[in-house]
Order: sequence, then structure tokens, then C-alpha cells
Amino acid sequence: MTDLTYTAPEEVEARRRPVMLAGVAGLVLCALGLLFDREQFFRSYLVGYMFWLGIALGSMALCMVHHMSGGAWGLVIRRIFEASSRTLPVLALLFIPIALGMHDLYPWTHADHVQHDEALRHKSLYLNIPFFLARAMLYFAAWIVLARQLNRWSLEQDTGDVVTSTRKMQLLSGGGLVLYGLTITFASIDWVMSLNPHWYSTIFGFIFMGSQGLAALAFTIAVAVMLSRYEPMAHVYKAAHFHDLGKLLLAFVMLWAYFNFSQYLIIYSGNLVEEIPYYVTRTRGGWGVVALLLVVFHFALPFALLLSRDLKRSGNRLIAVALCILVMRVVDLFFLVAPEFEKQGFSMHWLDIAAPIGLGGIWLWLFLTQLRQRPLLPLRDPHLAEALEGAGAH
Repeated sequence: MTDLTYTAPEEVEARRRPVMLAGVAGLVLCALGLLFDREQFFRSYLVGYMFWLGIALGSMALCMVHHMSGGAWGLVIRRIFEASSRTLPVLALLFIPIALGMHDLYPWTHADHVQHDEALRHKSLYLNIPFFLARAMLYFAAWIVLARQLNRWSLEQDTGDVVTSTRKMQLLSGGGLVLYGLTITFASIDWVMSLNPHWYSTIFGFIFMGSQGLAALAFTIAVAVMLSRYEPMAHVYKAAHFHDLGKLLLAFVMLWAYFNFSQYLIIYSGNLVEEIPYYVTRTRGGWGVVALLLVVFHFALPFALLLSRDLKRSGNRLIAVALCILVMRVVDLFFLVAPEFEKQGFSMHWLDIAAPIGLGGIWLWLFLTQLRQRPLLPLRDPHLAEALEGAGAH
């Protein structure tokens, strides 16, 4: 092994400035959009925010899955997961614009509207501004504490008692996954489902969990392929590692499709007045084209490509599928949010592009900063040598 420290290559540092400039430019455009079209700004900001938050939370969840299950697939990308999860404190601050824009996003925040709507009056015990903000603070507190402890013990594994720190991470991950599942379910209800407070889905939280895992894995694959082009990771990542990651990506693609089709099938067969308008809106006036794009490029094409063993073992081809999935994750979130405001037909604003880019530039700069602060491999993990040797044997 040529680099016992496994520090991030200089190319990581070189990418920090371009993404920061892109982020600043995007946020400047968002600021202009806020001045000229306040309502559209908050809609677009919500889409961009949920996308980048999903990568951070999905990374933390997959890291906990790895601590619980083990495997070479997680050891070689664990530090990427951890760097993503350490961005959560800043993402908590970036939630402030959503809190400030509640009146522009959520109809249940308007007292006069609630008074004349029987359904909203019944839901007002849960859907009210103080409780909404209190829940948001609770979610972020839980996520930040989980991420902080996992990262702290991971660092201790490098410098202290390996057995104790490894066991701590395993024990926390069991309860942490349950806590993540509960919090993201309620967060998805609060921040996205309540855009239309008359509609509900009992599988909505599962859809978000699967989507965040998919987005996090696709992003991590893209970063891993980038790192595999440079030392010290060029000799670490093997075709077998990418093969394992590709199989997991295929599983998440199928999981996303299963959850979404299940929701559609149940609502379609139930044919209830309070449920069917959700899909009627999303299949007419141009939105049906977006739905078809999701079916083809979020499921059918990635599914077909990821069936190929050769593609999964090639980092350069696997990254193309991963980037396609990331783009479609933004489209999917746009499909969840925008039709609630554009019920007359498909409409897209330039802020729908500027907001994800602006938030993404800032988030990526922070992620790359965090990635450089620790070795790219958990050097003293008891299973690391076995994972690297096993990959080389394939």
C-alpha cells in the first residue's frame, strides 16, 4: 500500500472552488427570485433542499446498515457516507428559509382557510405552526446526534480501542435505524405531504426512505468512481467493489419502483374521492409526460442497465447510471411538490434549476471539505484487510 494515511487526493481540494462558485451563483439567482416571485422561490427551494438533505440522511442510514451487516461494500465507502452525514448541522440552518416561507407553502398555516375547511380543523391539532417547528427541531436534533456519535466513534476506532468503538457503532445503529425511520416518516409528512393536507398515503414515509437510500448510494458511487481515478484510492477500489455497489443500486431502484407502484395501485383500486385527485393532477396537463420520464429513466432504463454484470464492474459506466438516477431524483421531488401549485398543467420556472444548483454547490463544498478531514478508509477496522484482499481475489 503506497499511502498509509489514505488522505484525500489534491483533486478533491481542486473541486471545492468550482462547486462553491456554482453554489454562490445559484444562491444569488435565488435571492433575485425571492425578490420577484416569493412563492415560486419557496417551492423551488423546498425541492432542492429535500434532494440534498436526502443524500445526507440516506448516507447516514446506509452507514448504520453497514455497521449492522458488515461487508466489503460498506468499508470502502464508509468515509464518504460519514462526510455526507457531517453536513447535517448546516442543513439544519438551511431549513430556516422553509420555516420562514411556511405561509407560502402550506395552506394549513392560514387560519381563515382552516376555519372554513372541516378536514383541516380536525387536523389542526397536528398541523399547526408551533408544533410543526418543534417537530422540525426534534428531527434535526435526533439526526445530528446520531451522525455526531457515529462519526465520533469511527474516529475513535482509528485512534483508540477498536473493539469498543466498533461495538458502540453497531449498538447505536440498531436503534438509530428505527429512529431514522420514524423521524423521516413524520418529516416527509410535515414537509411534503402536508402541501396537500387533504391527501394522505400510509406508504409515503417508506417512499422517502427508499428514495434517500437510492440518492445517497448513487451519489456515493459517483464520488467513489472519481476517487478511484487517483492515488491513494486507485489501487483500493476494485471491479468487485463496484459490482457489489451496482447490485445494491439495482436493489434500491427496484425498491423505489415497488413503493411508488404500490401507492399508485392502492389509490387507483380504492378510487376514493380524497385520494384520486393526487394522481389525476399528475397525469394530466403535461404532468403525465413527467410521470413517463420517471418510469423510463428512474426505473426501466437503470433497471435494464444494472442487470449487466460488465456494466456494474466498470466504474466509468456505473457512474453514468448513478448520475442519471441523481438527476431523476430531482425530477421526482419536483413531481411531488410542483403539481400542488400548478394544477392547471405542467409549468417549470428557472428557479427550479437555480435552487438545486445553489444549494448543491454549498453542500458539495461542505462535503468535500469534510471528506478531506479524515482518511478515506477506516484504517483500523478489523475487517478492512479482509475486505481489500477479498475484492482483489475476484
